[in-house]
Amino acid sequence: MADKAKGKMEQAKGKAKEAVGKATGNERMRAEGKTDQAKGKAREAAGKVEEQAKGVKDSLRGRRNP
Repeated sequence: MADKAKGKMEQAKGKAKEAVGKATGNERMRAEGKTDQAKGKAREAAGKVEEQAKGVKDSLRGRRNP
């Protein structure tokens, strides 16, 4: 769950940076914002995969131990 939340926060930070960069004409900040958003999406996806793996693991445990 932590990775998903951190990913969402990183995406929000990236959107803000991108908006400020766009408003001020700062291409570097705008690019950093886009990079932050991509990192956030990757972290969020990793968190989702981790949760799904944990769910599969838990369901398999339940089947072995009736």
